Amino acid sequence: MNKIKSEKTHSFMGNVAIILFAQIMVKVLGLVYRMVITNIDGFGNTGNGFYNAGFQVYTVLLAISSVGIPNAIAKMVSERVALDDYRGAHRVFTSALKLFAVIGIICSVILYVGSDFIAVHIMNMDGAQYVMRALAPSLFFVCVASVIRGYFQGLSDMRATSFSQMLEQVFKCTLTIVFVILTVGVMPKAMQFLTSITLLYSPKGVTPPEIMAAWANFASSAATVISFVYLLVFYLKRRQAINEKIKNSTGETEKASNGKLMKMILMLSVPISLASIITAVNRVVDLATITRGIEIAFANGIPEIAGAKAILNPTARELNTAAVTLSGMLSKSDTLFNMPLAVNIAFATVLVPSISGAIAKGETQEASEKTSYSVLISILIILPCAIGYMVLSEPIYKIIYPATPDGYDLLSIMSVALVFSALTQTITGALQGIGKVYVPAISILVGCVFKVVLNIILIRIPSINIYGAAISSIVCQIVAFLINFFVLIRYIPVKLSLGKYIIKPLISGIVMGGVAVGVYMLLSSVLSVGYLTNLIATIISIGISAVVYFALVLGLHIMNKDDILLLPAGARIYRLLTKFKIYR
Repeated sequence: MNKIKSEKTHSFMGNVAIILFAQIMVKVLGLVYRMVITNIDGFGNTGNGFYNAGFQVYTVLLAISSVGIPNAIAKMVSERVALDDYRGAHRVFTSALKLFAVIGIICSVILYVGSDFIAVHIMNMDGAQYVMRALAPSLFFVCVASVIRGYFQGLSDMRATSFSQMLEQVFKCTLTIVFVILTVGVMPKAMQFLTSITLLYSPKGVTPPEIMAAWANFASSAATVISFVYLLVFYLKRRQAINEKIKNSTGETEKASNGKLMKMILMLSVPISLASIITAVNRVVDLATITRGIEIAFANGIPEIAGAKAILNPTARELNTAAVTLSGMLSKSDTLFNMPLAVNIAFATVLVPSISGAIAKGETQEASEKTSYSVLISILIILPCAIGYMVLSEPIYKIIYPATPDGYDLLSIMSVALVFSALTQTITGALQGIGKVYVPAISILVGCVFKVVLNIILIRIPSINIYGAAISSIVCQIVAFLINFFVLIRYIPVKLSLGKYIIKPLISGIVMGGVAVGVYMLLSSVLSVGYLTNLIATIISIGISAVVYFALVLGLHIMNKDDILLLPAGARIYRLLTKFKIYR
């Protein structure tokens, strides 16, 4: 019995490791291309503003059409596989493929045709429509690709998801940089001609940041096509093995028609998607409240922003430019904010099929243990990242955005929300696994209501302006976390002791933050001022503080023997710790 439990646990952590590696690579590459294009002359904060605005509208339709697909299909497939019904599991896959191919086409058309109306009348950001049109084709391919990913997740094979995501991001990173450089350097006229063809409208009157942002996002569409082709080949290579499992399966669930299966998939994927849909819609509303709030805040005068001179009695166009610039500054912190969450999402992704399978077999204790462990690891991963962002945001910005380091203090503020966002992410995976799929949607909806109200109040205050959006994000994430957590503990007996899960990690994180600041200030006072010296000082301070943090985590025994053994290569790690008498 213990051997079976150990195999299940290592399988769980093995899948977490696969997704973890993929997510780290995806986000690092994402940071690379955003760093490169942001520092290209002519892109800067304004280009980021257009890039982010168009992308946020895209994520609304993406959430509607595909975000819930992998987890919904993974849940349905894993439940059937747990009962040895591979035939039923494959029928879920084929039905979902037909359904979401149609949904993907519809969403692509809506985004392409409606881009002008959305950019001008909803977002109040003329120029963002070019980004939306460039992204429109990818919706179809993402939909179909998500079905394949969800099917293999349900089969506990995370390679399809991880490898396709890495491949997609490699091409996205490369093509984004190439396309943006071509618009301003090697072939500007040729790229403008292609813009007039691919985006239907002539680029006449369109400023360079809008063209650059559009081509940066067109790279995303090209990358999704490549990822889809890879997934298709991945499935076809395993088709024979899948057929063998179908032939030899002994279990059998309900004999539902394709129509009924599609309805079941929608009934499950829509609630799972709701949280992402609400979050995506909220980001669009967020941008709309930011642009309108900034225009009201600065109606009598625009202060100095990102090195630009202050303007008295600004025109409507100058106010709009200021709003786009500040939105771009905020989006830079979003990029860094999402990096630690990408690491954490590995647990949320694997929790859904894992807990679904455990619940289907009545193994509540297994579901509880995996949830408790995932929450602990989330805290230990995210807390040092959040504190690191708080204390080192300025030197980090000077490294990543040397041409436009403005807005680093926004990252310091938003890092508070990072911890609650990560915990919500993990708990959401557990809630979806036990079938409470509406709870994450309700929690984020309530949080978003708080955010919108605070945006409207705070951003209009000239002395607060864009910082109001960062403050409201903290409140939003705290509210969502509290609702999710209190619902979770009603259905799963999650054991979270105060000392192990809060006090000891906080002590470790605070000491680590103090060390990071101290080491950076010491090195900065010794070394001469410059990009390279700032880079060296930051890397050394992060490295030393990370060692201190992990030493404290081990020294305070936040993780016990069982926790360490659950890690990838946990047995080797534990033997090493006992050798140095850290554990006995």
